[in-house]
Amino acid sequence: MKVVYFSFSGNVRRFIKRSELTDVMEITKDNCKDIINEPYILVTGTIGFGEVPQEVQSFLEVNHLNLRAVAASGNRNWGQNFAKAGQTISESYDVPLLMKFEVQGTNKDVIEFKNKVGHFNEDYGREKIQSY
Repeated sequence: MKVVYFSFSGNVRRFIKRSELTDVMEITKDNCKDIINEPYILVTGTIGFGEVPQEVQSFLEVNHLNLRAVAASGNRNWGQNFAKAGQTISESYDVPLLMKFEVQGTNKDVIEFKNKVGHFNEDYGREKIQSY
């Protein structure tokens, strides 16, 4: 499954690179209105006090129909707002929140994400996926 990601400070980009997934696309200011005609999993950071980045909001305005799940990065120092963008997107678009990870994630986080992406197609059609 395609993984679409946004990286405000480079942490999510490093996480995705470490995952070694090949079907990926980075959201930028220049392509945030481009249409994606296939199912995808979104990975995003959280900005401010738990907000969804504007580029991600713009991307979802035109691509929400193919969104299948979301994962989010954040900093635990923000307490209840840790990786809150993922929770917001999950609730707004009624998709599973696959996981939250801190900053650029640990090696364990990367392995967990790869496993969830790899098994997503078979799990998605069979039963409701357990959100984070």
